[in-house]
Amino acid sequence: QVHLVESGGGLVQPGGSLRLSCVASGNIDRVSAMGWYRQAPGKQREMVARTHIAGRITYADSVKDRFTISRDNAKNTVYLQMNSIKPDDTAVYYCNAEVFVSPIDPVQNYWGQGIQVTAFS
Repeated sequence: QVHLVESGGGLVQPGGSLRLSCVASGNIDRVSAMGWYRQAPGKQREMVARTHIAGRITYADSVKDRFTISRDNAKNTVYLQMNSIKPDDTAVYYCNAEVFVSPIDPVQNYWGQGIQVTAFS
């Protein structure tokens, strides 16, 4: 089994910053892609930022130039530095990882339990 644990969420004033962290642990041979998604009340879950082990990074247009995703492959950890936070960034943020649990098994998709980020005035 593979577990993803997020940390770093909370309350922040608009214009402020937060740093989310997510650690993958368990039966891991290697991690392919890791990323962050979010879901606001009444809305569908959307991709925020994603990084592939090969180096490709993708951002949602709404967070470009404000959020930065980074990754420590040795620690199976992904970070999301959130700057210039806006009220529209308020959501539950979910960590996602595509994991190979052995050299022969196909990649499997895992999710964290989610962490709340709330921007308030």
